[in-house]
Amino acid sequence: MPRMPAAERRRQLTEAAIRAMARDGVPRTTTRSIAAEAGVSLSVFHYCFDSKQALLEAVIETITEHYLRVVKEAILPRTSLRETVRAGFQAYWDHVRAHPAEHMLTYELTQYALRQPGFEHLARRQHELYCATYAELVEQVRGEADFELSVPVPVLARYLAAMTDGLTLNFLVLGDDSAAKEILDMVTDHVAGLVHAGAADA
Repeated sequence: MPRMPAAERRRQLTEAAIRAMARDGVPRTTTRSIAAEAGVSLSVFHYCFDSKQALLEAVIETITEHYLRVVKEAILPRTSLRETVRAGFQAYWDHVRAHPAEHMLTYELTQYALRQPGFEHLARRQHELYCATYAELVEQVRGEADFELSVPVPVLARYLAAMTDGLTLNFLVLGDDSAAKEILDMVTDHVAGLVHAGAADA
């Protein structure tokens, strides 16, 4: 087995865990199956992760990183603020449509963590991470467009996290992509409307 830096090996095992959990479900995924998915020995897994909690936290963070990266690349300044915001939503939505099993896994992780004694903090960590992610994206747009909001950034971040979380689950259940796009258009208009009029004109 080729030697690999510990951080890179952890990343490899985390990605393997995401694939295994998305395919088999969280309760049925074992450390042995994750090691097999990654093509490493079980001892390598235990060297990289000293607990299942550490693994699940890495999984939660990595899934968030997957779509955060594509959204950050999409929200480059455009002709209008609305177009910039809508492009960010579209990038997220394209990721949902391309990786539905991965997004379905996020809901299973929440339920699993809430039902396992001692794991509840992972569910809180997951949703705190969602809010922090949206706050980071809002600040990125603000830094590029230089505008002021009529609501605090943390409030808007929680709203966006709740909206996309619910919309994603709705799509995974009903599969109505056209309805989802209509909602994203509506939310885009709402977010653009939270910009102070003077800043929006500028």
